[in-house]
Amino acid sequence: MFLGQHEHVVDEKGRLMVPARFRELLGSNGYITLGFDQNLMVLPSEVFMRLSEHARAMNLTDPNARLLKRLLFSHAERVEIDRVGRILIPQWLRKSAEISSRAMVVGMGDYFEIWPFERWEEQRQLLQDPEANAQRFASLELSL
Repeated sequence: MFLGQHEHVVDEKGRLMVPARFRELLGSNGYITLGFDQNLMVLPSEVFMRLSEHARAMNLTDPNARLLKRLLFSHAERVEIDRVGRILIPQWLRKSAEISSRAMVVGMGDYFEIWPFERWEEQRQLLQDPEANAQRFASLELSL
């Protein structure tokens, strides 16, 4: 699983070093797309294929299904890990997510996210409030 949070630099060409453990899980390539929180998601090929199969099976006449497909597919690019462990984040995706030179790479289980450093700090602060978390997550039926 993709776990933890790692600060990395995005170089002037848009290349980001992928943490070593994440490279093992991603394999030689995967897919990058715009996330739901003005961030980026990087998914292994098999996870992206499962997600895309589910999205393609949605009702074509449902406007929300079409919007979801547009979000996922029109922003998606295949990425490959280069010989030193980096992926190239297309400039237009960096711009969409407002990612500049500092980024946080955040494990999300089956995939990982890339956040602008400052925006990840905002997310991290949201997660520090135990009372708010109890209310936020109560309806999700998380059980072991």
